[in-house]
Amino acid sequence: MALPYEFVDEALHERRERVFLLLAGVFLGTLAMLNILGVTRFIDMSFGLFGTTIPFIVAVGVLPYPITFLCTDFISEFYGRRRANFVVAVGLVLNLWVVFILWLGGVLPPVPDLDPATGLPPREAYDWAFFRVRQLTFGAVAASMLAYLAAQLCDVALFHFWKRLTNGRHLWLRNNGSTLVSQAVDTVAVILITHYYAHALPVHESKPLAAQLWVFIASGYVFKLIVALLDTVPFYIGVRFLSHYLRINSVGKEDG
Repeated sequence: MALPYEFVDEALHERRERVFLLLAGVFLGTLAMLNILGVTRFIDMSFGLFGTTIPFIVAVGVLPYPITFLCTDFISEFYGRRRANFVVAVGLVLNLWVVFILWLGGVLPPVPDLDPATGLPPREAYDWAFFRVRQLTFGAVAASMLAYLAAQLCDVALFHFWKRLTNGRHLWLRNNGSTLVSQAVDTVAVILITHYYAHALPVHESKPLAAQLWVFIASGYVFKLIVALLDTVPFYIGVRFLSHYLRINSVGKEDG
């Protein structure tokens, strides 16, 4: 028995909205997580090469970050630039909401006695971990917000630039081309702002500052570069599957 056209159209619309909600949810959930984790810990993955130690240090918040660019690429591909930019804007509001809750949790009673030098309660206090995370989040929030906004808007704009330039062909180019440039913008911005504005990087005063900042920037970007190149295959597979599942060849164009 054939289903009425209206029912089929409504079912297809619901399917597309579910996929959009999933992509947006992963994007926004990842942002909330990395905004809290941020620079709470740096992971040392330095390695030896030809007898030389290559420093490779990344913040724990960097680990899930590349998935956000994959999500916005999928949204850009199937739902268009306007909805991708909307999700980016919602992400900004969400991060501000996280910061607000951290602020509120710190001012509600009982407020512990904070050390004027560290801004933290005694280490043995039960809520020391909360105030330390709160301090680090506040310290890096300006960096993460400015870098996030610049990088994500750059990613969406470049994705559509490459798509127009290639007339919708060369999926690998718009996926990698947009992500690699936008993540360079993000990495440089977040490291420089985190250090010069928030003073939240674990730098050693006895060592040259420029070299240390370069290690943070290079490590973060190389990590994102590797992940971005690796996600090309999942992006191709995802686009192929979703094109059939959502009945969309490109933004605004449906399968017959």
